[in-house]
Amino acid sequence: MRELVWVNDASKVDWKALSALYKIALGEKSAENLAIVFANSKFKHFIYDGERLIGAGRALADGVDCAYLCDIAILPEYQGQALGKAMVNKLLADAAGHKKVILYANPGKEAFYKKLGFCKMNTAMAIFSNQELALASGLLSAD
Repeated sequence: MRELVWVNDASKVDWKALSALYKIALGEKSAENLAIVFANSKFKHFIYDGERLIGAGRALADGVDCAYLCDIAILPEYQGQALGKAMVNKLLADAAGHKKVILYANPGKEAFYKKLGFCKMNTAMAIFSNQELALASGLLSAD
């Protein structure tokens, strides 16, 4: 295996490749929407194995109060190499100094993020564009 390269500049990202990565690791996200959300994210990191995009993550942040980590994904064949942990740690380092760092993750990943210091919030609530699907998939609770 080649040495993996980390990049925090989105100017040369193949958005279709990133969309394909997310389809495998997180679910459907269009290339067009990914270009928009990464452009509007204060922090972003991409991992390449040669020319192949194998991981990505981003954070929205206001510079003082709140940073929000999301869309952290590593291709399944590269998981188990501490790349997800490294991605989170890079984003946490980027967000250093914020009063709180909030993380959005798919259900079932809680134990992974707990090992990295995250705790479940008692006050987080959300409205999704497709509320019914979010409830059915376990992203939201009706309680």
